[in-house]
Amino acid sequence: MRIAFLIVVVLHGLIHLLGFVKGFGFKEVKELTLPISKSIGFVWLTATALFLTYGILYIVNSKYACFVGLVAVVISQILVIMFWKDAKFATIANLIILLVSVVSLGSYLLKVEFADRVKYDFSHNKALSTEILTENDISNLPVVVQKYLRYTKSVGQPKVKNFRAEFVGRMRGKPQDKYMILQSVQYNFYQKPSRYFFMEASKMGLPATGLHLYQNETATFQVKMLNWLKVVDAKGDKMNQAETVTLFNDMCFIAPATLIDRRITWETINDTSVKGIFKNGNISISAVLYFNDEGELTNFISNDRYETDGKQYNSYPWATPVEDYRMVNGYYLPSKAKLIYQKPEGDFTYGELEYKSVRYNLKNIED
Repeated sequence: MRIAFLIVVVLHGLIHLLGFVKGFGFKEVKELTLPISKSIGFVWLTATALFLTYGILYIVNSKYACFVGLVAVVISQILVIMFWKDAKFATIANLIILLVSVVSLGSYLLKVEFADRVKYDFSHNKALSTEILTENDISNLPVVVQKYLRYTKSVGQPKVKNFRAEFVGRMRGKPQDKYMILQSVQYNFYQKPSRYFFMEASKMGLPATGLHLYQNETATFQVKMLNWLKVVDAKGDKMNQAETVTLFNDMCFIAPATLIDRRITWETINDTSVKGIFKNGNISISAVLYFNDEGELTNFISNDRYETDGKQYNSYPWATPVEDYRMVNGYYLPSKAKLIYQKPEGDFTYGELEYKSVRYNLKNIED
């Protein structure tokens, strides 16, 4: 689809050369019956250059492609109107390129909002400490949690203040829905807990974006089809609580070193499971963590997270079983996870994620 669209852009741009050729008298162009001056011929050439530039930026996924595309379409359509008799059918190509550019602009604006939130946290957090996580730091934790921190190679490494993670995977809204292929990037901060998650996906061939924002104990979650049409808009107390659960889940699986956080209270259940109670301000949530004999954390189940479409909030146990532990940037972490709501009629797996990368204790946002 991308290659087909690129071909349309390039051919459409090259067709504008006809106006330039006629305007400068290089050759007679029978397809253009109206006279064209040199100055207008130069405008036709400019349109060609803009469309070809747009094609290059589009294929390399430049965030600025949409702006070049919009300018190219405006100039082209002005020329079409001026030479309507000869060029009216070019409107079809302009409409196609306009639609793609507007959709891309929506994604750009959401990324700007995401980046602004992340930059705010980087500018308002204190300088990062290089303090190392030691055996003394974990001595008060349940034995099985201590074992997990050693297993993940967290002990002996710097304490985690923030991280950036990238994932690929798939998600769906209902059991009967087909999965949407997705890729995502997120930033978490732990001095003042916050979480920012930006997702790009495709449903029925149409682009969709999702944006989770969690800051100052307040969370929002939006999903937009075509990057503009809001299909999910979740917020309020239940969303704040649900996203606190997600933040704690990230601590457990992506940043185990943060499990020494004093906002966590631990209750040992048996040799392979513990209950963790995490409090952020006025919000308190809990989850049961399950470990195997090797020391791997294999599942996380909480009753405090809601399934929501922004209109209804349904409370079901939320489980995130993981597998395939491997070395990820110096830590031994699970590389694959499933996202499951344990409903009365049966488990609903609505998501599957896999790491692309994780980086810790960053000083600034990364592109």
